[in-house]
Amino acid sequence: MSTEPLVLDLVEWVAARPRPYAEVIEAWRTSCPRLTVWEEASDRALIACAPAPDGTLMVAATEAGRLAVAARLSPAAPPSPSR
Repeated sequence: MSTEPLVLDLVEWVAARPRPYAEVIEAWRTSCPRLTVWEEASDRALIACAPAPDGTLMVAATEAGRLAVAARLSPAAPPSPSR
């Protein structure tokens, strides 16, 4: 099973607004060792963690993550006509 759609779902979710790490882990945790959505998004640098001013660890989409989501959401270019 490809995790790509789920990875991009996670990135899109945190791209909407940064979320507390605890909320992200609660929403995206899995007990399936083959479904590594969080790890895949993190390893590919599509998401990143950083402390907020109050010290809460926040998860946000990186520039690469936002670009990946934008590429998924943009309509495919129509094929060029053959000559």
